[in-house]
Amino acid sequence: MLLSLVLHTYSMRYVLPAAVMMGTAPTYILAWGVWRLLSAVLPARFYREVDDRLYTIYQSMVLFFFENYTGVQVIIYGDLPKNKENVIYLSNHQCTVDWIIADMLAIRQNALGHVRYVLKDGLKWLPLYGWYFSQHGGVYVKRSAKFNEKEMREKLRAQTKAETRMYLVIFPEGTRYNPEIPKVIADSQSFAEKEGLAVLKHVLTPRVKATHVAIDTMKDYLDAVYDVTVAYEGTVDHKGQRKLAPSMTEFLCKECPRVHIFIDRIELKDIPEEQMYMRRWLHERFEIKDKLLIEFYDAKDSKRRNKFPGKSVHSKLSLKKTLPSLLFLGGLTASMLLTESGRKLYVKTWIYGTLIGYLWVSIKP
Repeated sequence: MLLSLVLHTYSMRYVLPAAVMMGTAPTYILAWGVWRLLSAVLPARFYREVDDRLYTIYQSMVLFFFENYTGVQVIIYGDLPKNKENVIYLSNHQCTVDWIIADMLAIRQNALGHVRYVLKDGLKWLPLYGWYFSQHGGVYVKRSAKFNEKEMREKLRAQTKAETRMYLVIFPEGTRYNPEIPKVIADSQSFAEKEGLAVLKHVLTPRVKATHVAIDTMKDYLDAVYDVTVAYEGTVDHKGQRKLAPSMTEFLCKECPRVHIFIDRIELKDIPEEQMYMRRWLHERFEIKDKLLIEFYDAKDSKRRNKFPGKSVHSKLSLKKTLPSLLFLGGLTASMLLTESGRKLYVKTWIYGTLIGYLWVSIKP
């Protein structure tokens, strides 16, 4: 019985946050849908400004759980500009929490509402979220030969023409680095060796297509590219071998004590324009990531492990930035669920919002 109680308590660590984050989704989509309809007769810039503010509210609530609730220490290396910029954010990819890391940095620049993702095409079928990410400026892409460059360029051109603030997150590896699937890592290393590129240990060989299309399409609109390297503490086993990075569930169960984030801000003039040269440049950036991660995981001097080289700052997120959003969305959702008509509207939003979303993403890029 004691063991059952312990396991139950452990599971509740993520059940409550997950219930709140998913439970408020219909409320958020309903509020956004009302604004979308009302703004149809207003200039487009008004819609975008309010949409970004709404997105900030929801994602601030998410960060309440991922930062304030978990108590994770966020350690930042390099120079993160205080002011918001139009940027492309390039990062290594190892787990679903990587999405949240982008939010962690953006909120510290007051740019949380501007975060938009380049995502795997299959994620567009997520109930409610998949549709909304597309509406908010996210781009869904298919891998390899199925990659549709024209669709991506058209969407990004529309965004820049509309002067949409851009914090575009791309994971160039195309899939997650997972030590439990060695074949993916081996195939990535074999491809690099075949192409005459440096073989990487702690990251996969990056794919250049989405990065090239994004930079090439928005080069006159962007302020910089953020090259971000992320490492999660507690991802080494007793033998010193790297383990799988925490899932969102594990992260919410407070299994990650510290997240280390290294940021290198790169000027556009320092990035080659031609795809073949950009491919080499991108691989060189991932070589730098690999060296940082080798230092983090494998440094011979144990005192140098579990940290990146250089100066760092322990960045604590204020409750003032997250708690009001939690109270607002939580209160709005609770007030809906207290009445019969509200509960019906809530359920219909889940059902019809999902169906409309599926229809939308099936006919729109």
